Amino acid sequence: MTLALMAAMPEELEALLAPLSAPRIHHHAGREFHSGWLDGQEVVLVLSRIGKVAAATTATILIERFGAEAIVFTGVAGGLNPRARVGDVVVARELLQHDLDASPLFPRHEVPLTGRSRFPTDAVLSDSLLQAARDALDAERIALGDAWAALGITAPQVHEGLVVSGDRFVATAAEGAALRHELPDALAVEMEGAALAQVCHDCDLPFAVLRCISDRADDQAHVDFKRFLSEVAGPLAGAVVRAWLRRGASGRPV
Repeated sequence: MTLALMAAMPEELEALLAPLSAPRIHHHAGREFHSGWLDGQEVVLVLSRIGKVAAATTATILIERFGAEAIVFTGVAGGLNPRARVGDVVVARELLQHDLDASPLFPRHEVPLTGRSRFPTDAVLSDSLLQAARDALDAERIALGDAWAALGITAPQVHEGLVVSGDRFVATAAEGAALRHELPDALAVEMEGAALAQVCHDCDLPFAVLRCISDRADDQAHVDFKRFLSEVAGPLAGAVVRAWLRRGASGRPV
């Protein structure tokens, strides 16, 4: 099967591009799609760019042009739940667009004509990613220890649950508090995952979303963001994905 790996920013993809074997670059829709093999799995890697429209466009191209049979999105997110601390890893079980509101025609957050606001990730993919994330955190404690310490990260954990998406960077305490009040079970907030979820739902394609908590979605959300991306989130995401691929990736026969 062809597995597609998406990220929104270059730093989130670098750790996966470097070890890609037999790489080929395909230019389409202003994007570079990198096909090849990674830890024995045929993959396509692509920088989707930031935001829901960019993610939906990229996912559609991956399915229609590259024949992707499963898609995984990896990158950073802001922590909403108090349990989701900076440096922690979140594996999404459901995705929701927190800024979607077609009321009074449809309930707030519901995607019109689908009858749903929450889109579940593929259970097999997510189960496998969850275990790989735990394995990778244990394995990377020494390699990433100095970077964690410099950024005040201690004993990062792995979580699973609801991740919400919207077309704005949540960077004030008031915005974060409003989202926690409206969606108290949300673990994290980002800008792409729920759009990927809607496309994959429409196309009946398995997908998963893996996020590393970069900030607390508050007034400190911008502090050391680039450093966190390059020194923690990128390497950690690469380690999780590669651990997952070595475990057999999808959990289904390849």
